[in-house]
Amino acid sequence: MSTDHPAGMVADVRCRLFEAPTEGGGVRYANPLRGWDRTRDERGFAFPNWLVVEVETSTGIVGIGDAALAADLIPPIVETRLAPLVRGRAVAEIQETWQLMYRATMAWGRKGLGMVAISAVDLALWDALGKALGAPVHDLLGGRRAETIRVYASRLYGSDSLDDLAAEAQRYVDEGFTAFKQRFLWGAPDGRKGMRANIDLVRTVREVVGDDADLMADAYMGWDLEYARGMVHLLEPFDLRWLEEPLVPDDLDGYAALTRESAIAIAHGEHEFTLAGFAEIVRRGAARVLQFDTNRVGGITQAVKICALAEAFGLQVVPHAGQVHNYHVVASQPACPMAEYFPPQAIEVGNELPHWLFEGEPLAVDGAVRLNGKPGFGVTVSPREPVREVTR
Repeated sequence: MSTDHPAGMVADVRCRLFEAPTEGGGVRYANPLRGWDRTRDERGFAFPNWLVVEVETSTGIVGIGDAALAADLIPPIVETRLAPLVRGRAVAEIQETWQLMYRATMAWGRKGLGMVAISAVDLALWDALGKALGAPVHDLLGGRRAETIRVYASRLYGSDSLDDLAAEAQRYVDEGFTAFKQRFLWGAPDGRKGMRANIDLVRTVREVVGDDADLMADAYMGWDLEYARGMVHLLEPFDLRWLEEPLVPDDLDGYAALTRESAIAIAHGEHEFTLAGFAEIVRRGAARVLQFDTNRVGGITQAVKICALAEAFGLQVVPHAGQVHNYHVVASQPACPMAEYFPPQAIEVGNELPHWLFEGEPLAVDGAVRLNGKPGFGVTVSPREPVREVTR
């Protein structure tokens, strides 16, 4: 490629790590450690760190990518393994650069941290390319399909007080949301008593949001197949749009069984990291809703390929988490009916953090977000309290 391309060459790749305290040390929700680690006081995982990867081009543009999963462990991978591969390459050669990064780390990094690092660099390259061409990323992916993107309010963590849970759900209804996702508290160690308590949570939210709203529920890998089968039977009267991540990610036989047996759509993929992995989910019939996270699954370069795979098989894609890069995918891809949205509030699990870190992160109005049309992803790094940059 000619070096006079408007995007220029990659001059530098650097990492900036940010952190924020979680309110009260996190919140409770069903998770795969329940019953195995009694020291966690039943709290789920919290991710208070966020990594920004900046790709500076020879033309002076700075593209921004990010990583949230184990963000504090990603900088050495980016700086020592990926940056030397990427520097000096043409920004616009994103497909070839992706393959170079993937093949160079394949022996140890094709799932998990290696792919998260690749994702962050890939996002920064797409942001830089969009800025160089004066176009938002969604236009580089085929164009925006609508002026706004429908989003669902994603929080509603389990509470000992059903009244508090109902009040939170009502707040989102009053803000104009028509789709909602809640979390379960209980798993297999809690037996049938836990099942009934989980159903009380869902009943409470359904009664508030009404029968015409889309309601989803997330078990965050916290159940086994037998428990999930029992829960699915009890959940069917509540007309969930999907049941999310009931099993550990690699139990594809279990996911396939639930997908065959359940009237509720099964969602899977938040913890899958490759196009090949999603192809196996599809081949095995292990989900009806696919849920990659763009900053885990290889960035924009791989996300659009998974969307095409889903479209070919009549499946839906609803990316995990909010975040502007996921919105650009949803805005442009036919397989994506809506997006997740974490309301800006106290940082409890980490997914709320982008509202405090990025200027331009979209805010929902009447249950929808509108992208600002600026080049690239349309955001800049502008941390506000309680988010602070970590000196490394």
